[in-house]
Amino acid sequence: MTDQVSGAVIARGVAANPAEDFTPAYRTYALTVLMLAYTANYVDRQILAILLQPIKLDLGLSDTQLGFLSGLTFAIFYATLGVPIAMWADRSNRRNIITLALTIFSGMTVVCGFVTSFAQLALARIGVGVGEAGSSPPAHSMIADMFPPEKRASAMGFYSLGINLGILIGFLVGGWVSQWYGWRVAFFIVGAPGLIIALLVRFTLKEPQRGHADGLTSQGEAAAPRVGEVFSLLWSQKSFRHISFGAALAAIGGYAGVNWLPAFLARSFEMSPGAIGTSLALIIGIAGGAGTYFTGYFADRLGKRDIRWNVWVFCIVGGLCFPFSAAMYLSGDKVMALIFFVYPAFAGAAYVAPALAMTQALVTVRMRAQASAILFLILNLIGMGLGPQLAGILSDLYNPAYGQESLRYSLLTISVVWIWSAFHFLLAARTLKDDIERARLHGLR
Repeated sequence: MTDQVSGAVIARGVAANPAEDFTPAYRTYALTVLMLAYTANYVDRQILAILLQPIKLDLGLSDTQLGFLSGLTFAIFYATLGVPIAMWADRSNRRNIITLALTIFSGMTVVCGFVTSFAQLALARIGVGVGEAGSSPPAHSMIADMFPPEKRASAMGFYSLGINLGILIGFLVGGWVSQWYGWRVAFFIVGAPGLIIALLVRFTLKEPQRGHADGLTSQGEAAAPRVGEVFSLLWSQKSFRHISFGAALAAIGGYAGVNWLPAFLARSFEMSPGAIGTSLALIIGIAGGAGTYFTGYFADRLGKRDIRWNVWVFCIVGGLCFPFSAAMYLSGDKVMALIFFVYPAFAGAAYVAPALAMTQALVTVRMRAQASAILFLILNLIGMGLGPQLAGILSDLYNPAYGQESLRYSLLTISVVWIWSAFHFLLAARTLKDDIERARLHGLR
């Protein structure tokens, strides 16, 4: 009987003896592979940003249409489909779901290179969003089951480096390939590597036992709750409401900036696609990567003294983003604008690791994938959906007054959200301890 149970566990892709199979070396390898998958996710998601200007000229699109392509058309499907896929992940093999997701969004990125109209590109981008919806929530759940709570923000921070590496690769490759060979070839080149990473995920990663890192494997064996129960638990906690809305506001600033900065630099400073791609790739890749990782690292380190440091860290980092953003958009010199951009790049995704780590702490182990999907639903519908779209709309509205510089003032207006975001993270700290205890008691029922 024992052999039959052991065989069934292995057949589902779950390690029979997690303590032996999930060594520190393996956890590091698994986290690296998942981070590479997230990198491919962000390359395929953000490649459009560096290509907006040539696509605008080739297909004759307005800024509002470009904002729709880089915002709502992607965000609606990416965010909403994340919840049912996360429900599937809380009940099934998360590794296999990530493999399927990688295959879909990488293939649809290649399809983007064949389009000839706005409608076709919108449909292809929807396909990318559908695929990417299945990538992150299962990965967050796997990471939470491999790393204990005191190391989880750091692990999420390392995983979230995929954001900065993806933007680095997308801008660098997209900028130069677009300049040399055209924007269509750029889609072809960045889409293919995701298919290779999908094979690595499928054939080299193991499905961790749910609750292993918390010593709560008995909870992991319980039936996965319905999404309504997960949402009810999360939304009943003031700290989550402030964390999710604060993250959404930060995402508005981050997505508006990262999607429209290439067009801003091209219009206001007449920089070439290659120069823009190289400059933004290095700044976002290095400074942004440092901000994403070290925010998670210090959240873990300071959080050992007081768990509320997980949100206080971003209050400090995010609050300082506004003055540097304002200085960048008001600068009349491209070198000074890029120098001022170093700090917003550092802070741009710094909210991700603390928000994810605390969201995982505010639910039971069988709720983790769905909890991440709910967080992403809120921050992506608001942040990814409204950020680029709002920037495009404001740019068109400002055009009669500012002409070629309308995008500069559009992005300056939006940068105010950084102060608002930091305020919500500050409010989250007030009830965080009590809410985490409430989630622990909920899991013991």
